[in-house]
Amino acid sequence: LNTQENKENSEESKLDESKEDKKQLDSEGGQTNSSRENLPERATKGDSNLSPDKDDGNLNTQENKKTEESKLDESKKDTKQLDSESRERNNNGENLGGLGGSEENSDDKMSNLGESNKKVVSNKNDEKSDSGGGERRPDKNSSETNGGQINGKVDENHNKESNKIYGDKKDLEGGKNLGGLGSSEENLDDKTSDPRESNKKAVSIDKNGEKYDSGVGEKRPDEKSSETYGGKVDGQVEGKFDQNDKKKSNKSSGEAKDNPQVERQNVNEAFPSASELLSERITRNGSFSTQAAVSKNEKKDRLPSNKYNWKLCNSTAGPDFIPCLDNWEAIKHLRTNKHYEHRERHCPEEPPTCLVPLPEGYKRPIKWPKSRERIWYSNVPHAQLAQIKGHQNWVKLTGEYLTFPGGGTQFKHGALHYIDFIEESMPDIAWGKRSRVILDVGCGVASFGGFLFDRNVLAMSLAPKDEHEAQVQFALERGIPAVSAVMGTKKLPYPGRVFDIVHCARCRVPWHIEGGKLLLELNRLLRPGGFFVWSAFPVYQKIPEDVEIWKAMVELTKAMCWELVNKTSKDAINRVAVAIFKKPTSNDCYNGRLKQEPPLCPENDDPNAAWNVSLKTCMHKIPVDASERGSKWPEKWPERLEKSPYWLLSSHVGVYGKAAPEDFVADYEHWKRGIKSYLNGMGINWSSIRNVMDMKAVYGGFAAALKGLNLWVMNVIPIRSPDTLPIIYERGLFGMYHDWCESFSTYPRSYDLLHADHLFSKVKKRCKLVSVVAEVDRILRPGGKLIVRDNVDTINELEDMVMSMEWEVLKTYFKNKEGLLCVQKSMWRPKEVQTVTFAIS
Repeated sequence: LNTQENKENSEESKLDESKEDKKQLDSEGGQTNSSRENLPERATKGDSNLSPDKDDGNLNTQENKKTEESKLDESKKDTKQLDSESRERNNNGENLGGLGGSEENSDDKMSNLGESNKKVVSNKNDEKSDSGGGERRPDKNSSETNGGQINGKVDENHNKESNKIYGDKKDLEGGKNLGGLGSSEENLDDKTSDPRESNKKAVSIDKNGEKYDSGVGEKRPDEKSSETYGGKVDGQVEGKFDQNDKKKSNKSSGEAKDNPQVERQNVNEAFPSASELLSERITRNGSFSTQAAVSKNEKKDRLPSNKYNWKLCNSTAGPDFIPCLDNWEAIKHLRTNKHYEHRERHCPEEPPTCLVPLPEGYKRPIKWPKSRERIWYSNVPHAQLAQIKGHQNWVKLTGEYLTFPGGGTQFKHGALHYIDFIEESMPDIAWGKRSRVILDVGCGVASFGGFLFDRNVLAMSLAPKDEHEAQVQFALERGIPAVSAVMGTKKLPYPGRVFDIVHCARCRVPWHIEGGKLLLELNRLLRPGGFFVWSAFPVYQKIPEDVEIWKAMVELTKAMCWELVNKTSKDAINRVAVAIFKKPTSNDCYNGRLKQEPPLCPENDDPNAAWNVSLKTCMHKIPVDASERGSKWPEKWPERLEKSPYWLLSSHVGVYGKAAPEDFVADYEHWKRGIKSYLNGMGINWSSIRNVMDMKAVYGGFAAALKGLNLWVMNVIPIRSPDTLPIIYERGLFGMYHDWCESFSTYPRSYDLLHADHLFSKVKKRCKLVSVVAEVDRILRPGGKLIVRDNVDTINELEDMVMSMEWEVLKTYFKNKEGLLCVQKSMWRPKEVQTVTFAIS
């Protein structure tokens, strides 16, 4: 089994690339090959770098795809555990003791029923109260098998389904119950102790560090106080209590003990699916590869909070600093810029740990959809593009605002008319039905992608960080998805055969040169049967240079077996024409070519190998097997969002160990239940959330569960995680590969909310957690939210870090060894300055 980074190394070895690349691979401690013969017998909980002994699958991760010749050099794992599996903390972050028994004691302390019958303990003003939840056994249909539910009552069938889907969570070696959603059948047979002996305590801590219960013990929080289980919405706290609880609010604790169901209902109102949210499901590579299957598993010492000495980054880019794109030290030493090498990623060996400054006068961004039309000039203080492109209606400077009339170089009089013109030219495009996810190359300020939201289409807009200053930053500030990238010498960080349409207006990309290398990259990304929409000057201009380019494009696309399905005359309004090409759906044309140019790629060349892999001048064959991805078109939107892809077979093993289709459905059901807590129990005003990133997305279930909200989600698949990104695209969502030990290809202050599900505990084994937190601070807007689910150690470490940056803690919740943290970034910036030497031009 391979990962995305293994793909990268494999591609490099095939191309016999530079010795530096080989040295870098050697330093990584060896890569995994497709064999599992050296994997340990025990796959640790939630560690996506490890797989079960049995080679169940046939898909790879990105790092396995990068190299297939070296074996996994597993790092030593720290066997020490905290004496207490969970702990509460006071205002100073001190350890206040454990919250429940350890996993090792679960065999002799816990029965299946006992594990599901937790006590909720409140401590307000140093007085503890017991909710009395241990007096009765829980209802057999309850979904509270391993902790409180988050926000809302779950019906009986839903509870049964939850226990059915997530019931088996055992340590792969010893069969220990690892928490999560239900107890295993083995534990049902082995554990017969009294359920009251196995009660665990769950404590939720408010943003002031005070502990509180669900409102059912001897002490109840004031209903107007922030110390309730419900969290706050729009700055006001709403304690969520059911009607029965309100009627009994003045009764004694003895009455509460006589009715433990009341206590459980109150916990459910505030935090449905708590056990699902807090306990990491056992993950494995299964039939999926990872983008990087091996890494140094270094143990980083935790720094006390009083030793975090944050400094302000001093770089040439100032408030717009992107470490991997502003590495001037590396750029100065490039041998050539002929292929836009200076616009590609050049990450420093040690990522910065300083904080990027804010622009002077920074304000809270304008909400969507008004932000599509105007943004604060003080947030993106760049007027040059308005001077250069103002006549094309890209952007204009209007008082304290930058305004966007909705135009572009090829659609000066509005993007919506241009969008409809394209569909009229080729009705099979069917925006928002057949065509759901597109790639917009050379997007400018991304007005095309911004108005495609009106047609239920997601556009991955990309443009380089070049002389058109801050064009991608304008897009993100407007609430439109975009990334800084260039078509140069490397593949774009997306799988093969995932985009329904690729669009290029006047994107200034020389598609026809050097054997069509750049157009062949689009061919890799485009689905069989997908369209390439091109409206550049060579399509309709008659000047000699454009005529020659058009002739070269016709010849190249014919050799690639692309069919020119329509070349329109000029549109009456925007005065542009469109050429639409279609990628073939079979190999007949490829096999019938008299001249095999461009050539077909070797059979062992993986079209999904995309992380730091050089471009190739070849084409991959069209999949013809009915069970292979790309052999037919996905379901129409919105059906494709919820339906398991046709090529996800029961013989494939999913990330969580079930058959892949079942795994897919279970993950989606998990997030549909769990998202309720995010919407109602975190104190987040979701009307202010537009740009969202899931930093470790798996199947995209988190994004899919947010489908009813007016936002978009960038789904990131870490290169050392199972390569499930094609599944995300198949369901009509989008995302990209990334290594979180490097900076993301986006501007500072790009996202309103970041979500990280058991990511930081994995990343800190390979790189300094403080640098990852600095990157989180860079891409998150002031006032933006970070939601983290991880083990208690990592949650505590993160909480110390963000509090040292004066972030506000909105919610912490601990259950056994797992925790949940929700924090809000502040406007605070350090006064001490640190010069980033590699970023000075």
